[in-house]
Amino acid sequence: MAGLLFGIFILLLILGVPVAFSICSAAAVTMFAGYGDQKMMIIVQRMFQSCDSFSLIAVPFFIFAGDLLAKGKISKVLVEFTESFLGIVRGGLSVVSVLAGMFFAAISGSGAATTAAVGATLVPELKKRGYKEDSAAALVAAAGTIGVVIPPSVPMVLYAVIAEESVTRLFSSGFVPGILMGGILIVIALYQAYKEHYPKGAAFSWKNVGSTFIKAVPAILMPLIILGGIFSGYFTPSEAAAVAVIYAVLVSAFIYRDLTWKGLYKLMLGSARTSAVIMIIIACSGPFGWVLANWRIPEAISSAVLSVSTNKYVIMFLISVIILIAGVFMETSSAIIILTPVFLPLIESLGVSTLHFGILFVVGIAIGMITPPVAINLFVATGITGLPIEKISRAVVPYLIGLIAVFLLIVFVPLLIPGLM
Repeated sequence: MAGLLFGIFILLLILGVPVAFSICSAAAVTMFAGYGDQKMMIIVQRMFQSCDSFSLIAVPFFIFAGDLLAKGKISKVLVEFTESFLGIVRGGLSVVSVLAGMFFAAISGSGAATTAAVGATLVPELKKRGYKEDSAAALVAAAGTIGVVIPPSVPMVLYAVIAEESVTRLFSSGFVPGILMGGILIVIALYQAYKEHYPKGAAFSWKNVGSTFIKAVPAILMPLIILGGIFSGYFTPSEAAAVAVIYAVLVSAFIYRDLTWKGLYKLMLGSARTSAVIMIIIACSGPFGWVLANWRIPEAISSAVLSVSTNKYVIMFLISVIILIAGVFMETSSAIIILTPVFLPLIESLGVSTLHFGILFVVGIAIGMITPPVAINLFVATGITGLPIEKISRAVVPYLIGLIAVFLLIVFVPLLIPGLM
């Protein structure tokens, strides 16, 4: 049954069938092969049950908040403030790109939104100052991967729902891995800046820092309100997502005044489409999960892996490789929804915390955002610059290597994760 389930799923993906329908079709055929038409009603029941979770309310709200930030003036004022005290460093604008990506990660919860927000503002400026355009686009795309690691994070919410893990615990454990990812990108960017003799920015000025800070205060308050509210217990992550949207709308409309009713409608429409795609995948994963559980496929996979080796670190390395490969071919949300129920029994048999696995899974699958062919951050960077994806893909290799090194560090040194200290 496992061969039938995964065989049909992979065949449909190769034929170009959308992921959601590939998942559901594979589950339906496997159920029919095992029970005939006796239990086909389970498909509808499980599709409804998969979406019946309060935590999932956060998904469309965080996506909408990310789109508001990506298209609005909030991104511009934050970049100006960051550059005011880092521009004096050689390659300082590269550092600004990474720090801006980390800041947007604490607001949007989306890698694509982070890449779009930072890229649209900074890539043209980087090019104007003599930076290589392909390298600049690659750096911004790589920084976008942090968007789903530093909380809030849409993939973390999805994992929490499937693994029955605490969203708040996952969020509080995402900061250190996200900072490590940003740190390695900054080191690589500074090395390239000195190697290529990139220029320094404007001279440091307290007056400039002060003026840009005042403009950026409403934007800076946003992650403080969202994350502060979650960790202080004033509201849940789902409620925080709604607060993020309301705050972003108010700031964009009444403080920065760059949001019109027509623009708001377009953003809502785009966010609804993105959310609908994710929710359809979640719904279709219900029957898929039932088939996995009914025929005890995860346990069978766990036994097969353990027969290869009983060494915990060898198995963790194999799982890490599978996650990285999955990121190459699958979109982030799809990979988490499909692979989490497959890996959980194996992880639990190894004595690995579901919190640790959730963080390493999100970090590993986030790296897939810059690994073609399914590299959403590179597609966004291509749309911003007009450069062919092949050129940006070559330029992203140094950043990719650095992020993989951080990923392996998180896999084998779980004490780096705050929740496990």
